[in-house]
This record gives sequence, structure tokens and C-alpha cells, in this order.
Amino acid sequence: MKVTERTISRRQFFNKLMVQASIIGAGAALIQAEGLAQAASTSSKKYGMVIDTNRCTCCHGCTIACISENNVPDGKYRSWVKKISKGIYPNVSFHFLPRLCNNCEDAPCLNLCPTQATYRTEEDGVVHVNRDVCVGCHICIDACPYGARFLSPITHTADKCDFCYHRITKGIEPACVTACTGRARIFGDLNDPKSEIALYLNSHTTQVIRSDLDTRPKVHYVYADEAILGADYSSL
Repeated sequence: MKVTERTISRRQFFNKLMVQASIIGAGAALIQAEGLAQAASTSSKKYGMVIDTNRCTCCHGCTIACISENNVPDGKYRSWVKKISKGIYPNVSFHFLPRLCNNCEDAPCLNLCPTQATYRTEEDGVVHVNRDVCVGCHICIDACPYGARFLSPITHTADKCDFCYHRITKGIEPACVTACTGRARIFGDLNDPKSEIALYLNSHTTQVIRSDLDTRPKVHYVYADEAILGADYSSL
């Protein structure tokens, strides 16, 4: 029987998954993932973002900057702006909802990853994907209720926003924040009461997407009511 390229690819995929599962075990993975989620609440820093929807002009500068900075594949997005209509004709208004990974404190993607490819850095609470461990099983993508993850056709692993971690660890703002001409995005340490983001949160009423899920997102919105946050906010 001739072994096809497709057969080899599938065999490699499942072999890699079995090796990882044999090391950590499904139960151990879940226990350790929950421990990492709890550790985030005691970290010295807690990076997050506030997005003022009144300031967004839908220029897509954030999307373009993100694609360029992170080599995002065509047709995929780590950061995007969703146009959402509100009301019934003729009383209709249009709103812009900038989107990215929420880096949730209780992240479903982290809790369900069978290989621990999705993990959180304890020192700042950012959720990452380890491409060397990810097997592209799609579980984390399906588990994310915010549509913030995708399978990269380049690396064949899960991908998402990590607040431009290579930048923020050097004291540089995420590319989307730097590129935002309306200053709609404010990034910083939520645990620092003197930071711009903490001061902004204290002086404004904010909302999060799907608060009913209790995933504790670290991306907060200003002037985005439930009619907007409950709409289709996917990147498609």
C-alpha cells in the first residue's frame, strides 16, 4: 500500500499529540492550567487594555499595524475592527468595536489545551501559545467564546494576540496602540493604580464582552452597550 503525504501528516499529528498527552496526562494538564489561572491574580503585573469606542474611527490602522508587526497570514487577524449596526430601520446607527484576544484571567482556551501549549506568564498574566508544543488540534480555537484565535496556515499552530509581548517586555506599547490615531486604545498595568489605564478605568464606566461567561477579560470597553457587545464581533 502506498503511503500518501496526507497519511504521513495525520500520523505525525496524532503521534505528537499522544506523546504530549502521555507526559502530562489529561487530568494533570487541567489541574496545572487551573493553577496558572489562579497564579495570575497574584502576579506583580496584570497587563490589560481599555478601548474607548467613541474614539475609534474605524481607520483600521490597528489591524494593519498588527499584521505587519506580527507577520499575520492573509485572511487572519490578531486585531480587527468590527462594524456593528444597532436598531431597526429607519432608526439605525453604526458602531465600531475594536477586537483582540481578551487574555482572560479564567481563560477557557488555557483550561482545555491538552498539551499545555497555551499557557500564562505568571509575572504579567499574558496568555501565550507555545508553537513548539501546539499540535494544531483546534480545541483552544473552538473553546474561545470570543473568536480571538485562529489556526495559522504558516505554522499550523494556534495563534492569537499576546499584546505584542516582544514589544511590551521592552517597555514599548503594542503595535495597535501605537498606530491608533484616535487614541482609542490604552494599554498598561491594571495592578498599578498610577498607570494611565488604571486611572482611566477609575474615571469611566466600562464593559466587557460576554460578561455572563465570567472569564474575567482584561480588555475593557468604554461606551459600548450590550446591544453592541452582544452582536457578532467575529473577524469574518
